[in-house]
Amino acid sequence: MKSSNWLRPIQFVLLVGCLTFGLSLSASGQTTVTSTFTVSATVQATCTINPGNLSFGNISTVAASSSSTVAVQCTNGTAYNVGLNAGTATGASVTSRKMSGPGGALLNYGLFTDSGHTANWGNTTGTDTVAGTGNGNTQSLTVYGLVSAGQFVAPGNYSDTITASIMY
Repeated sequence: MKSSNWLRPIQFVLLVGCLTFGLSLSASGQTTVTSTFTVSATVQATCTINPGNLSFGNISTVAASSSSTVAVQCTNGTAYNVGLNAGTATGASVTSRKMSGPGGALLNYGLFTDSGHTANWGNTTGTDTVAGTGNGNTQSLTVYGLVSAGQFVAPGNYSDTITASIMY
């Protein structure tokens, strides 16, 4: 079948018009328009703390030592300080902790940042806390405990409750 000659000039004009004005015709006749949008988030510094119990076990009048860990997890790059309070016994301080026992008896002990029991672990930032920087993973800090020798207290169970705090 032969096309009419009068259609060819119209087709030519349409083709030149499309090329001149930068119009594109897709097979489906659709036009695409694009734009952009922003995606954002603000990461807040955060930390968690999970102290483990410390038990001296059965002791006598000789010195007893033990240790436990404090698990800390902070967002990457977050500076923190971990402190341990004085505990709950009457007259206790961060440098002279006490466990309460039978009949109000007290057993002295200390908590330290080193295995040599020379650096007290207290609760004053910049003085006797443990500083670190979070990396997003759990970091374990060791608490070293010592019951000094020569304490003659009543037999029985002694205990104290320490609050571990993380400041960031």
